[in-house]
Amino acid sequence: MTSHIRNFCIIAHVDHGKSTLADRMLQSTGTIADRDMVAQVLDSMDLEREKGVTIKSSAVRMMYTAKDGNSYELNLIDTPGHVDFSYEVSRALEACEGALLVVDATQGIEAQTLANLYLALDTDLAIVPVINKIDLVSARPDDIAQEISNLMGSNPEDILRVSAKEGVGVDQVLEAIVNKIPPPTGEAESPLRALIFDSHYDSYKGVIAYVRVMEGGIRQGETIRLMSTGVDVKPVEIGYFSPVMVPAKILDVGDVGYIATGLKTVSECRVGDTVTSASNPAMHPLPGYKQSKPMVFAGIYPVEGEDYEDLKDAIEKLQLNDASLVFEKETSQALNFGFRCGFLGLFHMEIIQERLEREYDLDIVVTAPSVEYEVVLENGDVMIIDSPALLPDETTIREIREPWMDLEIFSPTEFYGTVMEIVRKRRGIFKSQDYPAPNRVQLVYEIPLSELIVNFFDQLKSRTRGYASMDYHFLDYRPGDLVKLEVLVGGDPVDALAAIVHKNDAYHKGQLLVSKLKELIPRQMYDVAIQATSGGRVISRANVKALRKDVLAKCYGGDISRKKKLLERQKRGKRRMKMVGNIEIPQDAFMAVLRLEED
Repeated sequence: MTSHIRNFCIIAHVDHGKSTLADRMLQSTGTIADRDMVAQVLDSMDLEREKGVTIKSSAVRMMYTAKDGNSYELNLIDTPGHVDFSYEVSRALEACEGALLVVDATQGIEAQTLANLYLALDTDLAIVPVINKIDLVSARPDDIAQEISNLMGSNPEDILRVSAKEGVGVDQVLEAIVNKIPPPTGEAESPLRALIFDSHYDSYKGVIAYVRVMEGGIRQGETIRLMSTGVDVKPVEIGYFSPVMVPAKILDVGDVGYIATGLKTVSECRVGDTVTSASNPAMHPLPGYKQSKPMVFAGIYPVEGEDYEDLKDAIEKLQLNDASLVFEKETSQALNFGFRCGFLGLFHMEIIQERLEREYDLDIVVTAPSVEYEVVLENGDVMIIDSPALLPDETTIREIREPWMDLEIFSPTEFYGTVMEIVRKRRGIFKSQDYPAPNRVQLVYEIPLSELIVNFFDQLKSRTRGYASMDYHFLDYRPGDLVKLEVLVGGDPVDALAAIVHKNDAYHKGQLLVSKLKELIPRQMYDVAIQATSGGRVISRANVKALRKDVLAKCYGGDISRKKKLLERQKRGKRRMKMVGNIEIPQDAFMAVLRLEED
């Protein structure tokens, strides 16, 4: 009965207690026994627990008996809070009718809270605001309630106040879900249409699609069709999450559950696709959502060449669990064979890197991240490049366009000047400001993505003592005065160290990079020259001094020509060594580009 179903998600900024509130709800409804309870029960990855961040969406069904005596099926779709994973949030919102907006009683509304709230309002969801962490000494529930009231126009007295950690007010939240979030709409008699909002890979059951049934119903053993690819499958199993997978005979209209498809590749079962019946197909698919677009690109290479196949298998398996990871094969002069990978942001890249090292026990080298540029050639052709090494000869280039982002920063007013300075140094353009609450300022900027992906978030957090938060989204491509900064080690260009930089920064960044590399590249038996070049000229140079053996140690006295002869022989040997020498460049050197701003 759809009138007794409620589908909702929780939207919040990172660390505002979203996963803890989900834990308390699972306990209150008896979905998980106290003896099986662990913190952040829906965060199944070790990384999620360590970093305190939800990375992957998950779904869970709870049965709740309300005060009116009726039993309700509550389907919670847990969403990530970090800016890099807003694509996960947008998918979860499509599968819900309502959302809990969780705000920290000490922090107030943050940038990501606001971004996710706007996404939810665009999807026409019923919003239930909740103030969490009221048990903390520094909590300001009344002030925060006024902030939310100013934003949403609701009565400050009606906003729920809870402490998820202590379990205070959780029952009121469950009652509010039943009373304020509408039941699903959809015709049970219509042909089946179910939205795939996430998926993961299981080695026994193939790709497991997380679905929300919008119309019709699906029965065990019925053949289904994936509308975008036209693939027909007989599911291995259907069921729901509680929070482990529980097989069921039927998923009805309004239900949230899973379909174990048995498919071996995620490309056949795309997130955002519509599932329908093969025997009685629907005419039109559900309005899906945009394919997630990678913003940051980096090369991933095995430290040992023979690990290439293992790395390939590991990335393919990761892609089965994370559809937003894109990759293609790449060859580098310095690092041999590897992959060019596209990520949603720097945090996403860090997560993938850690998962490759931990879950697949691989030693990898990751190059400095870059963004996607549009290069307009003199003949009018437009090239899209995501690696500086692919930039064509500058005589053939008319202009280079770089991606610009809309950046929103929330900060206490005392850090106004600090934030201004950080953004101005990175070519940001000030657009507007607003004061959503006393002592809080919201600053809106336009900024190149290349300036945003390297250390910007870390600097913002450290310079504002962790109080500022930010959110960004793509604006457009704009032509810029950009040049390629190349690094030559021992006279050979190292493509993995190349970067595309603004012409005004080329000299400064070239000098810093050469100085950093001089410290990091180990000394050889011969002098190694490190040069930074831009626009066809060398802008900085440093020498890594040779390790020298004292060949004159055995000469005590005697003719000077003897010493000269020994030194000359050593010089010839060094020259010969240099011709066959191979300079090992450590991983730290490839990441040096990232740490230039810290000096």
